[in-house]
Amino acid sequence: MNFNKVTDNFCVSEQITVSDLQTIKEAGFKSIICNRPENESSDQTSYHEIQKHCELLGLSFFNLPIIPGQFNQELIHEFKHIISEDSQGPFFAYCRSGTRSCTLWALAHLDQISKEDILIQTKKAGYDLTQLFS
Repeated sequence: MNFNKVTDNFCVSEQITVSDLQTIKEAGFKSIICNRPENESSDQTSYHEIQKHCELLGLSFFNLPIIPGQFNQELIHEFKHIISEDSQGPFFAYCRSGTRSCTLWALAHLDQISKEDILIQTKKAGYDLTQLFS
């Protein structure tokens, strides 16, 4: 599991497991966001399992599955609403590789941050999103 820092309040990662949750909590995260559809691959941990263990650890859990390439306005709006609640952050989002979670963050901030700055932030986190703006 990687902690790919996009901002001080938002990190992304590849698929996590239940055993990663204690480490995530100890790193100071308060909320987990799952951006991976259930049963996308046979080796992924069910979001239900992650959610159940988040609750046991006192972490908030949000399930916002993204089918690759399908970012709609409703999803972006819901994501913006979740991360606007500072009391729930910092946030740790995951999907298969972290790219969808990072892309969702980028799309949610287009009205606040320039495209150039978004690309700089996401590149520092290890994600090249130039195709998003081409």
